[in-house]
Amino acid sequence: MKIGVPKEIKIAEQRVGLTPDAVASLVADGHQLFIETQAGSAIGYSDDRYLAAGAKILANPVTLFETVDMIVKVKEPQPNEIAMLTPRHILFTYLHLAADRKMTEQLVASGCRAIAYETVRDAHGRLPLLAPMSQVAGRMASQVAAESLMLHRGGSGKLMGGVPGVAPAKVCILGGGVVGTEAARIAVGLGADVTIVDRSLPRLAQLDDLFNGRVKTQAAISAVVDLLVESADVVIGAVLVPGARAPKLVRREQLTRMQNGSVLVDVAIDQGGCFETSRPTTHTDPSYIVDGVLHYCVANMPGAVARTSTEALVAATLPYVHRLAKNTQEALDNDAGLHQGLSIDAGKLVCADVITAFNWANTDEHKKIA
Repeated sequence: MKIGVPKEIKIAEQRVGLTPDAVASLVADGHQLFIETQAGSAIGYSDDRYLAAGAKILANPVTLFETVDMIVKVKEPQPNEIAMLTPRHILFTYLHLAADRKMTEQLVASGCRAIAYETVRDAHGRLPLLAPMSQVAGRMASQVAAESLMLHRGGSGKLMGGVPGVAPAKVCILGGGVVGTEAARIAVGLGADVTIVDRSLPRLAQLDDLFNGRVKTQAAISAVVDLLVESADVVIGAVLVPGARAPKLVRREQLTRMQNGSVLVDVAIDQGGCFETSRPTTHTDPSYIVDGVLHYCVANMPGAVARTSTEALVAATLPYVHRLAKNTQEALDNDAGLHQGLSIDAGKLVCADVITAFNWANTDEHKKIA
């Protein structure tokens, strides 16, 4: 199969869909690889390294999209990329469709077959292609929270871990999954006073054992959680409903009861955000203040550590790329978990959670949208 890797064009996004080592593995399997020039140069993957791995370098995305059958990316396609997609293309990337109806309509109209990393499941029901970036984003969430608390960033001027005689910052983490666990790991390491909130009592028990009393755990009882949020110096939104929009867990009215300079970090922003006042930001302009509370809502947090993120992501995606490239339909038919990643197929939206989120009806009307 002809496989292409375009240069990512989302603001401040320097990750790349395949590393040179991954390219060499696919070439050894008999596939043809095409890389847009400079796709990985920002993180040390030069065109020469891709050439040495057996790829061909193409000068622009138009030529790449015209040449290949399968496109392997990192972030959701931007409008000018969607315009180049055709019914013969297989698109394998993060999509987060439930947060963007317009993009969904455009992808459906393209006729391509789009498979979303974030909804692929393994044999145990886990999300193997989302997990690496969730680990990165979770760890980053506590790091950026600690920096955001500094006065020059708009925060309250508290040190995350405090010092002898001065209490540490209170960190409330909403969600005890991969993101929440990794956020807690770093926050505890920094010396913060950490509470994790989750709906699942068995999961809270696991976290209690994992952290051996170094974090507090709290069942998601609304009134109790409201008090935790309003008294926190940092709230990290780490909730996930795979494929669907994130629930709104912090209301606008609560901000007025929080201390000025408190920090909200919304790791769920790719799925619409879990704070009522969240809106997507970028690494070049990452935060804003509402009612005295600093919001950090960068939609591609792992892009800030693009080398680590790329290597972690490709380690997870490469086995799937091999199988899809060998025989896409067979790979989807033989792996129910991979098939759950199939979001758009032959001009139809097929992801159940997104269909529900948009109250979608698969009609010819959507095919008319350019």
